[in-house]
Amino acid sequence: MRILLVEDEDAIAEPLADGLRREGFSVVRAATGGAALEAGETDLVLLDLRLPDIDGLDVCRRLRERSDVPIIVVTARGEEADRVVGLELGADDYVVKPFGLRELIARIRAVTRRTSERGHAHEPLAVGGLEIDERARRATLDGRALDLTPKEFDLLAALARDPGAAVSRRRLLEEVWETTWYGSAKTIDVHVAALRRKLGDPGWIETVRGVGFRLRAA
Repeated sequence: MRILLVEDEDAIAEPLADGLRREGFSVVRAATGGAALEAGETDLVLLDLRLPDIDGLDVCRRLRERSDVPIIVVTARGEEADRVVGLELGADDYVVKPFGLRELIARIRAVTRRTSERGHAHEPLAVGGLEIDERARRATLDGRALDLTPKEFDLLAALARDPGAAVSRRRLLEEVWETTWYGSAKTIDVHVAALRRKLGDPGWIETVRGVGFRLRAA
């Protein structure tokens, strides 16, 4: 997932960008509203409101006028009026500083799920001959149904949402097992091994050393 981080303060932007990258996200930073409006397409926008050139609420409005990209406002402006205006202008969520990285990532996941369901109407995920229908909880490979356990299915779907991208172990624990307890990390390896057997080719799921796993892009 490619995230546009709109934040003018280096002391906030740099550690936040580093934390997001450690979780497997690609991060592009814009330090001004003008730069944010000129940035290329991304999958999600984290938007500060106190920018040096353009008010963040105006940036939010202008982004929403031209795109359905998910927008999470991340700001120290926690007044109710700002929250209401931000959401009415098209922001999908509003996070007040200070916040924890874990909370922000959880909100990113929630917003991404909501907007994906809204925009794609439960369209099946397709990667080469692999097709995953999350609504029906059915997976097929070259037309052959895969006999997956519930957790195997959830793990495969989590990887297939962004084929070719490295997905961290922490992220998989949060999305599939709804925990951040690293004592559960070995269970990921067990389920990945089972999926590789059932897919018939271990190359479908690649290990990214020190990070996690990625599904081979078609």
